[in-house]
Amino acid sequence: MENPLHLKSLNHISLICRSVEASLNFYQTVLGFFPIRRPGSFNFNGAWLFNYGIGIHLLQSEDPQNMPKIRHINPKDRHISFQCESMATVEKKLKEMEIEYVKCRVEEGGIYIDQLFFHDPDGCMIEICNCDNLPVIPLVGDSVGSVCSRLNCNVQQQQIQQQAAAIVNQQQQAVTNLVQAAIPVQEDYLHCA
Repeated sequence: MENPLHLKSLNHISLICRSVEASLNFYQTVLGFFPIRRPGSFNFNGAWLFNYGIGIHLLQSEDPQNMPKIRHINPKDRHISFQCESMATVEKKLKEMEIEYVKCRVEEGGIYIDQLFFHDPDGCMIEICNCDNLPVIPLVGDSVGSVCSRLNCNVQQQQIQQQAAAIVNQQQQAVTNLVQAAIPVQEDYLHCA
């Protein structure tokens, strides 16, 4: 895979806010971000936050009254996605915080991805998911630039799973062989261990 710009990682995303204070509160209390120092040379209102290896830069809108109205929750709208440890915990917390959300489920080759979608105070869509259940399968060769067919993805996924299972079986067999070949130890020496 080429890296023409020699990129290293995602650094931050910037969001325009009706109220930096309201968004700052949301990203801290709901999503667990913490504020970090922002250059004092900026001559406009904003705040920087960081967590999970990425930054969020909040920028005060120059015309907050004319920002787009918050629409209904549409999972197909642009969004920021975060992986979580427990979907049940996230759903429980959203209910406790009385945050409206939409729940979705995606199935791919017998693997299920659960998703929860909700808005920040300015209507930016947030997704919480267990997307790490789905393996990342790079498209290579002739597949690049074309849409991966469902069948092709399933075949690739099954091949990867079979290869992983074969490696685990080899490792288990190697451990079994070592245990069987172990030299017996006299019990009177065990008390020193």
